[in-house]
Amino acid sequence: MTRPRTSDFSGPWAGIVPPFIVEQLWRSGDTEIQAVALENETLSRLCRDGRCQAIGDLARAHPPHPMAGLLAIADPRPLDRRIHDAENRSVNFLPGRLVRAEGDTEVGDLAVDEAYDYSGIVHDFYLERFERQSLDDHGMSLVSSVHVGRRFANAFWNGQQMVYGDGDGRVFLRFTGSLDVVAHEMTHGVIQFTSNLVYRGEPGALNESFADVFGVVVKQWHLGQTVDEADWLIGADLVTQASTRRALRSLAAPGTAYRNDPFLGSDPQPAHVRDQYFGSEDEGGVHINSGIPNHAFFLTATELGGRAFEAAAEIWYRTMLELRPRSTFAECAATCALVATRLYGAGSPEQLAVRRAWTAVGVVVSERSLA
Repeated sequence: MTRPRTSDFSGPWAGIVPPFIVEQLWRSGDTEIQAVALENETLSRLCRDGRCQAIGDLARAHPPHPMAGLLAIADPRPLDRRIHDAENRSVNFLPGRLVRAEGDTEVGDLAVDEAYDYSGIVHDFYLERFERQSLDDHGMSLVSSVHVGRRFANAFWNGQQMVYGDGDGRVFLRFTGSLDVVAHEMTHGVIQFTSNLVYRGEPGALNESFADVFGVVVKQWHLGQTVDEADWLIGADLVTQASTRRALRSLAAPGTAYRNDPFLGSDPQPAHVRDQYFGSEDEGGVHINSGIPNHAFFLTATELGGRAFEAAAEIWYRTMLELRPRSTFAECAATCALVATRLYGAGSPEQLAVRRAWTAVGVVVSERSLA
């Protein structure tokens, strides 16, 4: 089996499984797991070449919901989910065969039905909490492709739709089986239509962090959990559980999701800027340094108590809308404080919680945001 170049494991596509984990899969020396790494590399390379965004003609064969263009933008648009079966083919063939459309009953394929149900939950969260009409706020159809590749251990948003692999069954399970993973990927779509954070360096880490934050928030909202009841993990339902791994990421304790694992390695996420990664791997550490803003959200939510999908999520969502493509951690912290001030008032528990949280992770909050 030919080993790919290390650089082949990276690229500007928002996969839930980062390239440094794919690299670790290869280094495991297990031939079956190495095959998983190679498939991840192959499909990610096609995505970098733009070949996973060939949704055009196939998607146009299924026009939008008949009422979608007749309603005023201010009115809720009908939910329009379309689940496609890629039939274990490559990303060249996206979206695949339409197998379940809006209003159709269950088809008995777990991946299809999970993608349908969970995309509906994410849609309803954004609509009910923020009056957001689908990912673009204009009622766009929610297109998902399942059964991508033969043992593809990843999921991603390709700029137009969600894409899910089935995993290998040994380390990764179905990527549709985790609500927080589905919410993470769909939130990348929300980010694209709002701040559109550049997928590199600190803006890229913020991009990944907002996706993680709303991944856990949607799960907590769906389950009706308080901050004390939640596990604050991304991908706990995705990885096979072992003493060395419990999830992909932890917002409560970045750097502890997996440790000395034979297939994943050790979680490199920092919780403080003093440990920030400044290398070239992972597009400048987008999946690594996201641990810093992730932890700031956790600290804010837990200081406020109650339900994270209320005040804390409101502040983070409004912040996401106001950031610019190249916003930094400092700009995000300042915007969070400004938004908290507008929503809840200067000196409010919400504003003070935001300020203390960002300070705790080493990001100074601009004084202008505290007025």
